[in-house]
Amino acid sequence: MSASSQDWVPLVDYRRNGVSEVTIHGAISWVSGKKVVYAYGGNVLCYGRSMMKPLQMKVFARDLDPLLSLESKAVSVASHNAEPEHIAAVRAILKPSEMGLMQTPFALPLMQFGRQMRRARRWYHPCSGKHAAILRGCQLRGWSRVGYTWPHHPFHQAYLGLVRNVLGSEWNPQVTAKDGCGLPTISTTVTELAKLYAHLAVTQDEDWIWNAMIEKPDLVGGFNRLDSTILKSCGGNVIAKEGADGLLGLSIRHPDFPEGLGVVIKIAHGWDTQATWYVARYVLGVLGFSLRNPYKLERQKAFVVDECIPPSLRANMSSIVPYDPWDPDEDRWDFDFEKYVDHEHGPGCGHHFGGER
Repeated sequence: MSASSQDWVPLVDYRRNGVSEVTIHGAISWVSGKKVVYAYGGNVLCYGRSMMKPLQMKVFARDLDPLLSLESKAVSVASHNAEPEHIAAVRAILKPSEMGLMQTPFALPLMQFGRQMRRARRWYHPCSGKHAAILRGCQLRGWSRVGYTWPHHPFHQAYLGLVRNVLGSEWNPQVTAKDGCGLPTISTTVTELAKLYAHLAVTQDEDWIWNAMIEKPDLVGGFNRLDSTILKSCGGNVIAKEGADGLLGLSIRHPDFPEGLGVVIKIAHGWDTQATWYVARYVLGVLGFSLRNPYKLERQKAFVVDECIPPSLRANMSSIVPYDPWDPDEDRWDFDFEKYVDHEHGPGCGHHFGGER
């Protein structure tokens, strides 16, 4: 499916002093159990990318449970910033002599602070935790660690089996592509992704994945990352995972959705944490969870399109304060400039600003 045929819909509108300047398009879908609660552009076809890591790690969840620390479990589903705690958790998964088996691309930390004096390393890649865990899991299963990134490898085939358990035995990806980290990524619709995230809520007690993400949120993303912030904001009732490009998956425990709730947001133009953050704030807000705005809000004011929210929950949108008290208000003057316009002499006279020009 070409990009031009995608059914993108508006999600966020940026306005300067009430006038729209930028509209962010994307798609969003809400699923409880296997039933679509609401979809707005949810038929868009995309790749799950790193948002699928919690599902991919289910392949080895039982194998790795007794061997990995909680930190290493959390980083195995992470797209991390390569902060020191991330690297320590990654390197604890493999022996030093095994690090050369890792096939992540050479990379620098995803978010860097201060002057950098580092060489690109495979373990700095945001997907290094998943690669290390796959290598350890393959060793435990007796699967070859050579070629673990290939789509016909037993790991990827086992992962496809887990996806089919949720989406149906006849389901197959329309396209399988190479992800940025070298592993296969499969095409799905946004609604199919939401079904998979609803499944994460239903199966939260079957393995360590939910608990590791809740207990070690900063290892899942890092400083000021959206998924880490959500994990810390919702009292253990929501797991969140970002994915390139422009993906956010939310798996939610909520009394109104006893079969679990999966919500997936896809931004059309790719990774845009501000736009995704605004939508996530309203998704979580109408369900009773509090999420702060991203900081600093340097651009036009953001307005979430009502159609992002199911009709039955839209009344709750009015309870969400769009802007935090510290949010800068820089798109207007704090006085009525019309009071100082010299209407008697006409425009351009310079009467109040030094007389004649």
